[in-house]
Amino acid sequence: MNPRLVIFDCDGTLVDSQHVIVAAMEYAFTREGLEAPPREAVLSIVGLSLPEAIWRLARTMPEVPEEAAVLRLTDGYKDAFTELRQDPAHEEPMFPGAREGVLDLAARDDILLGIATGKSRRGVDRLLEMRGLDACFATIQTADDAPSKPHPAMIVQAMDDVGASSDATLMVGDTTFDIEMARNAGVTGLGVSWGYHPPAHLEDAGAHYIAGDFAALLNAIGDHEAKSGTGE
Repeated sequence: MNPRLVIFDCDGTLVDSQHVIVAAMEYAFTREGLEAPPREAVLSIVGLSLPEAIWRLARTMPEVPEEAAVLRLTDGYKDAFTELRQDPAHEEPMFPGAREGVLDLAARDDILLGIATGKSRRGVDRLLEMRGLDACFATIQTADDAPSKPHPAMIVQAMDDVGASSDATLMVGDTTFDIEMARNAGVTGLGVSWGYHPPAHLEDAGAHYIAGDFAALLNAIGDHEAKSGTGE
């Protein structure tokens, strides 16, 4: 039977990491002597690989930093993120129902789970181990080994890893980058409303459905199974 693959984004979809992301970005920019980008701007680039995210923010500055400064911003963010996430005030909690939903899906024989994220592999491994979810995912794609979203490489590699076809694959995410990546890979994109991009933007990007909570998301995954016939 052709396996069904459900790929999750991480930040903004499974975990609420906005506080530590914003704080680390503020640190990186102020250390470089630059005005910190506003919170809304930082959240708008969550999901991209770090170098691409930093560069997009840098281009909004009145004076665009030189390439060397952008590299220092990237290193500064990494340093700050590593330090800040040790502080309980910057915890990355899972969204309501996310852990339970992942465990329910992982327990099914007809579904394989994957992750496609702008996080580093080290960050993903740490997060999954802390939440007791490290055995739940059959494939994990990160910014360490693939172009930034919305390039389809992460989804394509995930499908190759488990032998899933495009019509049996779902991409779940909270940003337009996730939905555009799904569209570029020829798979169904499901949006979630609790993340960092407005639902209207996800709809404009081509989301097939936007879930208001994890229970609705699980229902949408089941509806896709019924319509595609891949569960037969």
